[in-house]
Formats: sequence, structure tokens, C-alpha cells
Amino acid sequence: MFHEYREEITKLKESDNYFHNLFEKHNALDEEIESLVKSHGDEFTIEAKKKEKLKLKDEVFNAIIKYKKENNL
Repeated sequence: MFHEYREEITKLKESDNYFHNLFEKHNALDEEIESLVKSHGDEFTIEAKKKEKLKLKDEVFNAIIKYKKENNL
């Protein structure tokens, strides 16, 4: 996710616990969704988790952009 911001993500994960937890939660949801899809899980559950993951992704992106602006990157 956001490979072009790899450096910023690394710095944020090291310096911001909230961001670190947010990023980890996004990755955990990604794995959970993958598992549900493979096991032919409930479609409503899968869709709800995808929406939650998308919200987290937006939050991660916004944090990256904020970090870049604050650090003039």
C-alpha cells in the first residue's frame, strides 16, 4: 500500500503510535478479508470489512499527506 510513500510510512510508524496501530489494523483487515474470500465467507461480512479497510486506507493516506506538509517534503 502506498509504495511511493515507503519512506514516510516508515518514519511515521516509528514516531507515531496511532499511525503505527492504524497501519497494522489495515494490514490485519487485508489478511482477514483474504481469508474470508478464500473460505467463501459471508459476502455481507466481507463487504463490511472492505469498507472498514477503505476508511483506514483513507486515514493512512491523510496522515501521510499531513506529515509531508508539516515536514515540507
